[in-house]
Amino acid sequence: MAFGSHGIDSYKQTQVQSRTPVELVVMLYDGAIASLTSASDAIGRKDIAARRDALSRAMAIISELQSTLNMEKGGEIAVSLDRLYDYANLRLLDGAMRNDAKPIEEVKRLFEILRDGWNHAASA
Repeated sequence: MAFGSHGIDSYKQTQVQSRTPVELVVMLYDGAIASLTSASDAIGRKDIAARRDALSRAMAIISELQSTLNMEKGGEIAVSLDRLYDYANLRLLDGAMRNDAKPIEEVKRLFEILRDGWNHAASA
């Protein structure tokens, strides 16, 4: 059975709405990691447009993660994550300006570690 774009969008919306907040954070990390992989691959192919698009997606996800932080209730963890997200954005900008995959891979590794931690929390 083939889904039209409306059917796929509805499926994705249902998938997001049925998740817990922690599972949504894991999904955001998964999306960021996929975008970072795409950006790194695009650098290897010398595809500037694809790199730009992938980094834009990753930075939008980081912005979303950062905007969901509750600085009052989250305490030092929220403050640390906020700093980490700022650092990640700076590293991604550095990678984009120098067309260098190393900073992008660094952020990807950080996000894989964070995703694994959140994934563990989601399954606990």
